[in-house]
Amino acid sequence: MAEFDLHSCDSDEIRERLRLSMKIVEKSPVILFRRMPEPETRLVYVSENINRIGYSADDFIEERIKFADIVHHRDQERLRDEIEDYARRDVGDYTQVYRIVTRDGETRWVEDTTTTERDANGKITHYQGIVVDITERKLAEEKLSRSEAKFRRILATAAEGFVLLDDKMRIVDVNDAYCRMLGYDRVELMGMSPHQLATKAFTRFLEANAERLLNTKHRTFEGSYQAKDGHLVPVLIHGNTLYDDDGQQLGFVDFVTDLTEQKRSLLLAGEVQKNLLPKHPPRVPGLDIAGRSIPCDEIGGDYYDFLTRKAAASTDNDLVAVTVADIAGHGVDSALLMATARSAIRERFASPGSLNEVVGDLNRSLLDDFSTTDRFMTLFALQIDRRDGHMCWVRAGHDPALVYYPADDKFDTLGGTGLPLGISGRGVFTENKSRRLPAGTIIAVGTDGIWEARGPEGDMFGKERFKQIIRQESGHSAHDILDRVYSALYRFGSGYKPEDDITLVIIKIEPLNA
Repeated sequence: MAEFDLHSCDSDEIRERLRLSMKIVEKSPVILFRRMPEPETRLVYVSENINRIGYSADDFIEERIKFADIVHHRDQERLRDEIEDYARRDVGDYTQVYRIVTRDGETRWVEDTTTTERDANGKITHYQGIVVDITERKLAEEKLSRSEAKFRRILATAAEGFVLLDDKMRIVDVNDAYCRMLGYDRVELMGMSPHQLATKAFTRFLEANAERLLNTKHRTFEGSYQAKDGHLVPVLIHGNTLYDDDGQQLGFVDFVTDLTEQKRSLLLAGEVQKNLLPKHPPRVPGLDIAGRSIPCDEIGGDYYDFLTRKAAASTDNDLVAVTVADIAGHGVDSALLMATARSAIRERFASPGSLNEVVGDLNRSLLDDFSTTDRFMTLFALQIDRRDGHMCWVRAGHDPALVYYPADDKFDTLGGTGLPLGISGRGVFTENKSRRLPAGTIIAVGTDGIWEARGPEGDMFGKERFKQIIRQESGHSAHDILDRVYSALYRFGSGYKPEDDITLVIIKIEPLNA
């Protein structure tokens, strides 16, 4: 704004400029005032726009009403004490926030900014300043304050733990549930990092996946903390990254659920489920068999089994069957369906019939159990006649089994057609047959949790890695090959909890005189 010198202007120009200035003031929400010092405090000037609150400037200039009279009665004493304190300390400029009452009786919030005017001797001659209506701002602040108070009450009484972290991963706030969970006082936790509370295994996971976790806006993962008294607390963490309006990272907020009771129940269920799986592979001349299933949770929906049955016109259990199944999904519901399927499979395999007949009957048996769910089951059933070494198999929506011939360094697949079980009662299942397999041949029947396992960067383990392990370890036992695969999966995932159940059966053909 350009400056001007009043002395260089004629009286008409001065009046015009003053008129324009006053016009600007009258249109603004800012009320100007000028008053005498204590004890008189009389207003000698107040801008006409004070009519916004129902009063005229003359009401105050002619002292029909004093400004102190329109101050809300609950603020009058505080306002007077503040002014006396500023005067005693000789504060020249100050700001006050208080309520006033309009002529209509409405209460409004105002911000009063006052400056002191002195003469050449330093004596106060006047107080002047501005009054701004801040009612809307105050209402917004009060609403926010109530909202924050409500939020804190919710957090304080929540059963779930809450922890607020700064951008350096230091704790700046927690709720009572988080303190109870770990046995620390709130003051003790301030400034700590969750890494200091994590178990060694959980720390390794956090360090291995730090970049991925920190760069993910919303994340969910499990781990274990060590409480103050030393006991372990399994937790489920829902983490969120906080950003400012410019997208800059401010910190992190975690909601932490204590899984102790849930884990205890699931561990018991897991033990029950584990007992449903074969404790030992069958000892069959000419066959080296090993199997393992690791759920991604305490319980899972994968299943494998070893069965023997009688061939037609035979009195011995000449047929060795291997079944590998995968219930869609994982968790408690899948585990219950797995138990049902196991019972049905064992019951049907005890009766005569070709392998495709067995699977067809099994499908019809499972339809009722699966019809009320959105689940289904893939199955790979393989049967070897130990009398002549011939093999047959049925594939019901499952990934094909892999066959490796070390002598030729060649891989093949055991494919076939057939829908997953539990979808349609009209499913047709094809029985496929093979020639006698040469000694050294390796058959691998697994679930997709193997090749679809993801590493820290999100890449999949894949079938090529799987094949390479089979190739490299082909000279070892079925059990050793199994160990190598699971070890490789663990290293690939950096110890990160797998997203799906992982089940694998290895069958190695041996010479009959081995």
